[in-house]
Amino acid sequence: MYSFKEKYGEYLSLSEKRLEGFFTRLQCKPQVLDDSLKYTLKSGGKRVRAVLMYAVAEMLGVASEDVSDFALAIELIHAYSLIHDDLPEMDNDDFRRGRPSNHKVFGAGNAVLAGDGLLNTAYYLLIEKCKAGNRYADAAAFMCSCAGVHGMIAGQSADLLCAEKGIKTEEMLDFIVTNKTGKLISAAAAVPAIIAGGRYFLELSRFGEELGRLFQLTDDVLDEEGSLAATGKSSGKDRAENKLTYVTYYGLDQCKLYADLICTKCLGILEGIEGDASFLRDLVDRVRYREA
Repeated sequence: MYSFKEKYGEYLSLSEKRLEGFFTRLQCKPQVLDDSLKYTLKSGGKRVRAVLMYAVAEMLGVASEDVSDFALAIELIHAYSLIHDDLPEMDNDDFRRGRPSNHKVFGAGNAVLAGDGLLNTAYYLLIEKCKAGNRYADAAAFMCSCAGVHGMIAGQSADLLCAEKGIKTEEMLDFIVTNKTGKLISAAAAVPAIIAGGRYFLELSRFGEELGRLFQLTDDVLDEEGSLAATGKSSGKDRAENKLTYVTYYGLDQCKLYADLICTKCLGILEGIEGDASFLRDLVDRVRYREA
């Protein structure tokens, strides 16, 4: 009988197994580089992006081993982004997942290098995977695009710009969320579709973007209402640093209504996809009501 918790654990186990294999071969020198790389990767987390990728792959009939390198790469890219986001020059956060941020432990310089190392290693994995054929090359190119200057990096740049200049427009808010959060989650959903020959690519890439929007909505609410003990991050920082977020633009009550609307959008997209989408529907619900 289907259990969301057990199924999540199954996908999470696939991700952790691939990460452990990566750790075994990752022997960097000097030791501080090796330690700083592994510090963030081993800090836990839900591995939502990797889990989503494995779930979509199974729904489309794509073997887990066909996406395992992509799932590892997306976790490396996400970890690099967290290290850089926490730097004083960016979001300036001293805590991540309940532990001191990478730069608080290893220093800003080593944190920058750790993030750079994770990103470069992710791209190495993706380039190697291109050798498997055109579909894999297309999937790698799509993921790189989502992580790059037309995706996550563009969103982070706009985030900094809006905080510095006091820009508060709906257009810029949508740009930030679509790119900074939505694009990488879109990659997690769309990569298996590309490997499956493009089946439901448009639907799944849009599903990923909307799920990313929902994730950011709940994240912004948690920044306002959550605590360090619950979320593992400092709370109230977005408002204090003049960040353009869903909460600072719309207010808490409107955000909660908007989250319900995005939930409906996500579920509507899944209705048009053949296959067992039970896990994905439940994942939408868990993202909507997460507390950390």
